[in-house]
Amino acid sequence: MYDILIKNGTVIDGSGRPMYQADIAVREGSIAAIGDLAQARAGRVIDAAGQYVAPGFIDVNNHSDTYWQLLAHPELESLLYQGVTTIIGGNSGSSLAPLSGVEIIRSIQKWTDVEKINFNWLSMKDFLQEIERRRPAVNFATLVGHGTIRRGAMKDKTRTITPEEIEIMQRMLETALKEGAIGLSTGLMYTHARGAGARELLTLAKTVVSQGGIYATYVRDEGGDLVKSVEEAITVARDAEAPLHISHLKAVGRNNWHLMDEAFNLIEAAALGDIKISFDVYPYTATGSVLYTLLPEWVTQEGRKMMLARLKDSSVRNTVLRDMRQKETDYSQIIIASSTLSKMLSRRKISEIAALQGTSPEETVLDFLIASNGRAIVSSEVLSEKNVLKAIQHPFSIISSNGVGYGALHAKTGELVHPRNFGTFPKVFSEYVRNQKALSWEEAVHKMSGKPARKFQLEKRGFLQEGYFADIVVFQPETIADRATMEAPYQYATGISSLLVNGSLVMEAGELLSGKRRGIVLRRKKGWLEW
Repeated sequence: MYDILIKNGTVIDGSGRPMYQADIAVREGSIAAIGDLAQARAGRVIDAAGQYVAPGFIDVNNHSDTYWQLLAHPELESLLYQGVTTIIGGNSGSSLAPLSGVEIIRSIQKWTDVEKINFNWLSMKDFLQEIERRRPAVNFATLVGHGTIRRGAMKDKTRTITPEEIEIMQRMLETALKEGAIGLSTGLMYTHARGAGARELLTLAKTVVSQGGIYATYVRDEGGDLVKSVEEAITVARDAEAPLHISHLKAVGRNNWHLMDEAFNLIEAAALGDIKISFDVYPYTATGSVLYTLLPEWVTQEGRKMMLARLKDSSVRNTVLRDMRQKETDYSQIIIASSTLSKMLSRRKISEIAALQGTSPEETVLDFLIASNGRAIVSSEVLSEKNVLKAIQHPFSIISSNGVGYGALHAKTGELVHPRNFGTFPKVFSEYVRNQKALSWEEAVHKMSGKPARKFQLEKRGFLQEGYFADIVVFQPETIADRATMEAPYQYATGISSLLVNGSLVMEAGELLSGKRRGIVLRRKKGWLEW
């Protein structure tokens, strides 16, 4: 007698091999049998005739933790409606632990109003226990954010780091890894991490290797210096002998689109040199970032307080405006997604706000940063659709959202969130598999399940195999699709009919079951994840 029996479905097992007809039986949270189970009995039977049955999707680049949704709204409905059953947080150099003191939580202030949050942990161990207490809807593992531990060692200072401070970071990282973190992430584009040099990164990457973890990096530049930035990441990985994952690989700005092929060449050459390398990609041409990245780099040195002080100084302001105008940014393609200011200013292009106020777009950016205390998120239509397609098809790519799990009620905040939060995984199926036929169903599922599971060493997940955890998605190949748009992002994806998380049915007939939060925390221990 099984707990759940999924009958008559077409199995895409996550390995990339051809799909096949089979039944799947679930007992006590795991896959108990796969095959012809016509005579089997179960407490609940799901008829998957005409549908595909796949491993639950794994989002390796997720920010539900640093956007605070994982703690405040652990239902994460927009992820479940996409078939996501596991997320990895602590990305882009920011994690919620370890913290050397309460003030270090400010490392996530570019995404969250830290004045409005409460937390009761400092160590990685205590943080993961708190996530367990909140009972998330999906499985959660986390990287250690380089920016977080760097602030722990240096506080808000952005001077050259000392050997003693690197040692402090190293100890913090090693302890966090022993307490369950799965690797290290860097966000070298962000203010506090820009000063990180080769010695610092190599020391930390070697520490990750000593604990069997992974090195994930949001590279230093995605514009004109993209190639140099990818080279830097590969050099660190090669010298440390670390498995490397590049977060949301992309070439930003029309003038830089041609650099994507050079980045691919570097990645392929690194793989031939025995570097375990991969990257993730989301299926959209619009990016999401913090507003201050539009400023010249020198303005943001020494942190947010110094940045705001410079912008308020009239003599410095003129120099900032001059440098910004030399970049020839197209402000008609940049939209204010969210900020601490009036909702009336959200969902507007910077060029529109400038016209309303009778100022230049550059002046509008500075005024907006000052008025929002440096906290504003923007969305920019700056990527090439051809490059997105190439990245999705590339043999070393993994599909991720680079997003956050939301509920539709979040729309009341007035924030213009990126549609990737609601549609990433179904969009790959509807656009790149069904419409463009750029990928097979098996390839797409592999990039969403088996491949990320192996890369991030998620033991017994990512594949439909006997003895593996029963994270299972049943979907309709003809109708699975995203509905979220830039203008109306708060729309759940369609086509997922049933979803199991750790053997529990959390979605049935296309609707979430109330109160069914069955995710668990995944911890690394002795080189593997334990539960």
